[in-house]
Amino acid sequence: MTRIRPFRPGDEPALAEVCLKTADAGADATGLLDDDDLWAEIFVLPYAARHPEFAFVVETDDERVVGYIVGAPDSAAFEEWFATEWWPPHAERWPKPEGERVPVSVSRQDGIVRYAYARRGGTQPFGEEYPAHLHIDLLPETQGQGLGRRLIETLEQALREAGVPGLHLVASAENTGAIAFYPRVGFEAIASPEGTQVFAKRL
Repeated sequence: MTRIRPFRPGDEPALAEVCLKTADAGADATGLLDDDDLWAEIFVLPYAARHPEFAFVVETDDERVVGYIVGAPDSAAFEEWFATEWWPPHAERWPKPEGERVPVSVSRQDGIVRYAYARRGGTQPFGEEYPAHLHIDLLPETQGQGLGRRLIETLEQALREAGVPGLHLVASAENTGAIAFYPRVGFEAIASPEGTQVFAKRL
């Protein structure tokens, strides 16, 4: 039996493992990059560090973390914090790729590192109406049990209690499972940058 509980310090390695095992559009991304640690340092650990009150995990009876949801209530403020406080200490390990323009042929790791350096507050046109955003990942063994819906409902309730009016998320256009799932839990597809699909929901 699985249960949802709030994040607690010490969960970080398990969050990183789930992130890695689902980072390739829902599939295992182990070995896709030169450094597997990069995924979590961008897509889950900063959220747990900045907003642990909006982080929840799925835990099995044997206390394994097999899924999570993390969120930021104010995306603009979070992205500014990411750019000025979270990411700079990582610059030595993952330096910014040379050149301002993205080359036609770029490694997947370079593309993700460029994304990290480019994150800035206030860059999303839908940020005012839907200021919060989330990341959610579940290991394949847990999928199809309604846990994704329950995680989203748990985060939505926490955001409502904090007075947040709207929530969005960005999915890869290649992640067909995610694109099929989010409308079923009340999200609406909105205009999106190329290669992605943005979903939004008023709370």
